[in-house]
Amino acid sequence: MAFAGSPGTSFAQPSKSAYMNVVLQDGSISFLAVDSLGKNKVDTNMLAAPSTRNCNATISGWGSGKQEHSFSLYSSFTKESVPRPLTLEFTIDSHATLLGLFNETGQIKLPALLHFPAHGTLRITSPQHGLALDYDAKHTPEESFIRVTFPAATAEHKSVEYNLEVTAIYPAMENKSIANDPRFDGYRRDFLSMLQLNPRRRALANNVASDTCAFTVFEYSAMAVELPLLAPGLSAVDILRQTLDRYIGGMKAYGMVGYNDSPVIKWDFLDTYPSLLMACADYVRASNDTAWVKRNWSVLKTWADKMISYDTDGDGLLEYPLSGNSGSWPEKMTARPANWWDTIGFAHKDAYSNALAYKAFEAMQMLAEKAGTPHQVEDYRKRAQQIKAIYYKTFYNPATGVLAGWKSADGKLHDYYFLFVNGMAVTYGLVTQQQGNAIWDKLMAKMKEVGYTNFAFGLPGNLIPVRKEDYVDSRNRFGGSKNADGSDGFQIYENGGATACYAYYTIQAMRTLGRNKEADAILYPLIQSFEDGRFQGRGPNGMTYDWMTWDGKPHGYEGLLVDGYLTLLAAVPSQRKTT
Repeated sequence: MAFAGSPGTSFAQPSKSAYMNVVLQDGSISFLAVDSLGKNKVDTNMLAAPSTRNCNATISGWGSGKQEHSFSLYSSFTKESVPRPLTLEFTIDSHATLLGLFNETGQIKLPALLHFPAHGTLRITSPQHGLALDYDAKHTPEESFIRVTFPAATAEHKSVEYNLEVTAIYPAMENKSIANDPRFDGYRRDFLSMLQLNPRRRALANNVASDTCAFTVFEYSAMAVELPLLAPGLSAVDILRQTLDRYIGGMKAYGMVGYNDSPVIKWDFLDTYPSLLMACADYVRASNDTAWVKRNWSVLKTWADKMISYDTDGDGLLEYPLSGNSGSWPEKMTARPANWWDTIGFAHKDAYSNALAYKAFEAMQMLAEKAGTPHQVEDYRKRAQQIKAIYYKTFYNPATGVLAGWKSADGKLHDYYFLFVNGMAVTYGLVTQQQGNAIWDKLMAKMKEVGYTNFAFGLPGNLIPVRKEDYVDSRNRFGGSKNADGSDGFQIYENGGATACYAYYTIQAMRTLGRNKEADAILYPLIQSFEDGRFQGRGPNGMTYDWMTWDGKPHGYEGLLVDGYLTLLAAVPSQRKTT
């Protein structure tokens, strides 16, 4: 396989430009870096080792003009020199992901995108039809890799060509002054980073080698519908549909009973089916694929029925089977709580999951209409109205002036100044403007009181420690504490740790309430942190930066957690009430 600007050409100049740095050595690629914005951010090698050599490989350099941001791979078959595939192996910390559509054998069909968070994107195309790339990833203590393999020419297909072009893919910014604003570089470079395909699950996941989580699919869909075409014949909503089809086909994910036979997941999380239905609605709105809705309606309705079955007292709100009472969580975990925030004791009436349930029942009205079952539209409308009517009075805590995280079976409100809960309630219209502003006056005052100021680290989920009696995971590594007040676990992981995850809802709540100056004060430092790759990688303590203490010490474990990139949705023109 040869690497060239055009077949049969050879150039002596270095293979480096402001957009890419590709070192071709002894018939293999030993260095690969890309910069989607052409700002010379090309000094970090994404490869774990030189690419697999090919027995007939020759080294060619670069052409001119367009070649500063593109190159091609050629493979030719002869009886005397049978080529081997070209395998690129990337470091797990590169979080390289191949984005495209899987064929029946698990290969990714072309066109496809090879994306590197905080760096850039290569669009991969070919003039030949029917080509597909092998793709695999694994991350265990014993073995870690991400591999993308370009099949070589064969006796049947004697010549194969792959074209790789550095590109930046993000929702267009109509205002040219914003489009050229360097404060938005992280937006342009990293909007695509929300989408990471796990090749072994064949679905969107926390990252390329991590869990699939059904309760996060609504985040992927919210951003996928904003993206322009990824390549001719490939859209982000195609990739979203592929993941939804996996769940419709029965795939289990974290947060669902039966995933990896986990003994601590005894009920589907309350946010699982709302997330899936919200994502289905996003897909259908973007694609107008009515046939897909009709074909899958029985499954979508089953998901909605499962949501309804959680309303055990008939008040409209979903109740998780566990009580959520303080002190009800044993020292050794026996069951997970109700939602994404799976080390905090959310249970019974969960404010976060019920905000999503409200949006899901709204989504079901449209889906029922598309499915040709208009008689069910009213049922889902009433369900959504029930939640909205009772939400504020159920979760509002007059003692603090904000919404609590959950109301336990004993009637107690559990309130730790949860930013994401209150942000989601405002963003989804579950409180009035007056109520929302009063809530956020209290939250911003509390943030100032506790001294959280460095928005480059993201935001804490909660502003005060979660008490030991309300925390599910007793391990300090995950925010658990020995002290009753939870202070010795505070700022670690979900117990008030700083993260980009769910910061979107704080920023968007500010925009909804007309508090744009406060919104931008949080948004701009966060975008810069994405540009700098601040939320990925591993620190000296061996932990990762997806979660940090308030002074920036890492306490995460994913290495990269795509949920954080939802923040960039707050920079999309349609979301911004710009300042």
